[in-house]
Parts: sequence; C-alpha cells; structure tokens
Amino acid sequence: MTTVPPGRVTLSDRRTQRTWTVEVAPFCLSAFPVTQAWYAEVTGERPSAARGDRLPVEGVSWWDAIRFCNALSRREGLTPAYEVRPGTGEAEWDTAADGYRLPTEAEWEHACRAGSTGPRHGPLDEIAWYRGNSGDGIHPVGGRQPNAWGLYDMLGNVWDWCWDLYDAEVYGTYRVLRGGGWSDEHWSCRASVRRRSHPTFRIDDVGFRVARSAPGDA
Repeated sequence: MTTVPPGRVTLSDRRTQRTWTVEVAPFCLSAFPVTQAWYAEVTGERPSAARGDRLPVEGVSWWDAIRFCNALSRREGLTPAYEVRPGTGEAEWDTAADGYRLPTEAEWEHACRAGSTGPRHGPLDEIAWYRGNSGDGIHPVGGRQPNAWGLYDMLGNVWDWCWDLYDAEVYGTYRVLRGGGWSDEHWSCRASVRRRSHPTFRIDDVGFRVARSAPGDA
C-alpha cells in the first residue's frame, strides 16, 4: 500500500458540463491493481478470462470488488468497510472502519494525477497499456512506469471500479469506472475520464485496486 498525500482535485463530467472540487484526505492505495494471485488467495476464485498470477484480476463486478475488500479486511483482523444487505442490492460504507475499501473517484483522480495537471502523468506509451501498444491483450501489473507517487497502471491495462454512484438521478445504481483499459483508444486513458457501469457488470478489461483510510482520517 502506498500513502497518498492530501490535496484538492477538480472533477468534471462531459455530459453535464459540470465541474466540482473535492478536498481529499490522506489515504492508502494499493500500488498495483489487485492481481489474480491475490484475488485467488483471498477468495479462492479465479474469474479472469486471461490467466496469470501477475495479471490484474478482471471479469469482476463492483459487488465482487467490495466483497473482496471485506474478505481481505477480515483476513487481516480489520473492521470491514462495507455492510452488504442481501436481497436489497444495497451496500453501506462505514467510513469509521479501518478495513479495505474501494477508492472514491476523487481519491482515484487525485492519486492518478500525483500532482500533475495535464491529462496524464507522463507519456502514454511509457505509463500505460492501451490499444496502441497492448498487442490486444492484458499485461502483468507494473510493466509500465509509475507516477510520481509510486502508483502503477493508474491508466490503461484495466479500468478501476470506484465506490461512487455515477449519476443516481439518470443512471440509478451505476458505479464509476476510472483509468481506461488495454483495449481502449488513447482518449479514454486520461486522468479525467469517467465511465459508468451496472455494479453486476463483468468484462475482461475491468478490475480494481484497494484503498484504506489513513489512521485518524476515517
């Protein structure tokens, strides 16, 4: 886990032309997307289409991701961050819990930018696997250059699930995805790009990484 310093990030939505600024408290974020080996160790499952211990786990829904967070928390003796309510399709985040969780999209973008102000934290071919260089397939984590805060694959390889609802009034329970994937064109692999999907959605270019609130900042 990498400690992400506090800061302020301005998010934007292309559809509504809206921008909003969020103050981000310090938190911890996994330096890499969750790998297939890590996911299998915690859950006993290997859902991915491609196979390889160092490949990011993919083919996982938002629900799969938060269940992983809770299972990892219990495994390490931490308080699970999420209360999943069976049969309701709802989950509640206990912000006081010390367990693992998904980043908010503001945390994600702040971490991705790592103090940079442009669309990317470096030249795309050096920092990301995307349609132009991936060879039409997923790659092991850590194969491109990290950002200034030591976080790898923030852009490209697999999209990351975030905690947030995308736009409840228009899209209901759809959740936010960030970062772009191995099959995406260059314009999708930018720090500001937002994508949405139903929390049950599974596909071979969507994964996740885990976060934890910094002690005293939950």
